[in-house]
Amino acid sequence: MLFEQFYLPSLGHASYLIGSEETGEALALDVRRDVDTYYRYAQEHGLRIRYAADTHQHNDFLSGITELRQRGDLELLASARAELGYRAESLADGDRLSMGEVELEVLHTPGHTPEHISLLVRDSSRGEDPLMLLSGGALLVADVARPDLLGDWERTQRHAREVCQTLRDKILPLPDHVMVFPTHVAGSLCGGSIGSMLFTSLGYERRLNHILQSVEDENEFTRQCLNLEGLPTVPPYWPRMRQGNQAGPEALGVLTEPRPMGPAEVEHARDEGAYLVDCRTPEAFGGGHVPGALNIGLGNAFPTWAGTVLPKEARTVLVLDDASDLWTATWHLLRIGYPVPLGWLGGGMAAWRTSGREPEMLPQWTPRGLDEERRRNGDLVILDVRQPGEWSAGHVPGARHLSGGEINDRLEEVPEGRPVAVYCGSGFRSSVIASVLARAGRGPIFNTLGGFGGWKNAGLPVED
Repeated sequence: MLFEQFYLPSLGHASYLIGSEETGEALALDVRRDVDTYYRYAQEHGLRIRYAADTHQHNDFLSGITELRQRGDLELLASARAELGYRAESLADGDRLSMGEVELEVLHTPGHTPEHISLLVRDSSRGEDPLMLLSGGALLVADVARPDLLGDWERTQRHAREVCQTLRDKILPLPDHVMVFPTHVAGSLCGGSIGSMLFTSLGYERRLNHILQSVEDENEFTRQCLNLEGLPTVPPYWPRMRQGNQAGPEALGVLTEPRPMGPAEVEHARDEGAYLVDCRTPEAFGGGHVPGALNIGLGNAFPTWAGTVLPKEARTVLVLDDASDLWTATWHLLRIGYPVPLGWLGGGMAAWRTSGREPEMLPQWTPRGLDEERRRNGDLVILDVRQPGEWSAGHVPGARHLSGGEINDRLEEVPEGRPVAVYCGSGFRSSVIASVLARAGRGPIFNTLGGFGGWKNAGLPVED
């Protein structure tokens, strides 16, 4: 048996390719939209991708399953309970798929979503015992997947009970040695406290996953599962991802190369409604940026924040530190449903400055500077844009809480005509939100570099 995990830190997403050494057949599971990586692995190991499946219709990214179908002759598989707009062979609980020595048994494992399936893997060349569970979102490392993504409180309660039943009746009866490979791993917002390891084992989770300790008491387990206050805010673009995955994401085809644009072209694109996405660090953005730009630093959090602050199908122009980052940023956008950028500012901010155009500044404060200003200026609004769990663990005295993921829906709660200082954990998220507020005409706006981490380390007062 051949087996490979493909990890995307930016989405907290793991996908898999599992293949038979006897027959050369392979199945791709929970694939991302840039599918070349699977074909490269298959070519290197003499495999033919014959099947592709999703454990569930994901909320956090667009699947590459229909992209694979455009690339080769393969069969798409899906849960028998999935509501899909594309053709796929149905998989029901207990169904088995054989590829030479590899056997995949389908387990219906609802809770995270109603249609969710997991795949139990056996290798007949090693014996009849199961070797691993491809668990999707049914069981995570040191956590379980959240049940609250699909709607109202009544449905969330039902899903929480289904999580308990799935774990108790389907997964935990498996032997301790079974390795568990989830789809949602470190960096994903589909859990509240996912561990840093990219895989685990049933025995490890049985002993050390705290929420599993109550799985025999359905009421207590459900109560813990429904404690949603510590969960991250659901990004606003997630419902679009599930809808797109149910319909079947449109094939990308041949991608257009984003072109370098001069300052005048960038200015014109902005004035015609394009969103300028400045991918540089908060420090660089604060020192000078194209007026009206949004700051989303090019790192692991880029797609989450792009999907949070950009409207559906936004046309974008990028500002980069390094032109070699162009396709990294472009693929981040494509994986969450945005089109290829119109272009990028050729020559970066140096080109903008030398064109004679004035950059816009975003003033930056240190934690001590913020503390001095809050004591001096009673008109200052201090905005904490961290997750709810971070806020409840302690915050700057007198601050207001507005989770960054809710900024577009709650923008009117930020007063106009008053100075606003924004902080997060370090300065990254606050720079994103500060740029949104500045673009919306609030302000004056200030970003806090070092964030609450710097605040605590400086020994400044903390309010519970």
